[in-house]
Amino acid sequence: MGEYEIWKPDRPHSIYGFNMATVKKPLMIFDGDCNFCRYFIGWWERATGTLVDYAPSQEVGDDFPEIAKEQFDGSIQLVVPEGNIYDGAEAVFRALAYARSWRWLLWIYQNAPGAAPVAEWMYRWVAEHRQGLSRWTRWLWARSQARR
Repeated sequence: MGEYEIWKPDRPHSIYGFNMATVKKPLMIFDGDCNFCRYFIGWWERATGTLVDYAPSQEVGDDFPEIAKEQFDGSIQLVVPEGNIYDGAEAVFRALAYARSWRWLLWIYQNAPGAAPVAEWMYRWVAEHRQGLSRWTRWLWARSQARR
């Protein structure tokens, strides 16, 4: 991405209108009103390519009644074809694991002692401070672009 950009679908998303019974590939559902979230979704989408779909909860949330609105508000949700739903840091690592070069993160999360609770604590802290972090990220991004 050039300037500080946020997630915008770069391909048609045929996933809208899906539900748990019809998800054919992993679907990451995120807060589309959150610039910080959309920025990182853009990065994750580039990392996973077409292996994972991404959609804002404001557009697909009603299609997943098994996920409460409060869950969408609190963290990202990863819905996988097998019917499982993951959230928070685990959702991030599981989504990235679909891209071969990022699978090691999920392995560490699942196997390194203390990794999962620390990752979840960090995810929750970031989620609670995402508005301030959004401004900070934009500022750092602008500075790094100015140096080029």
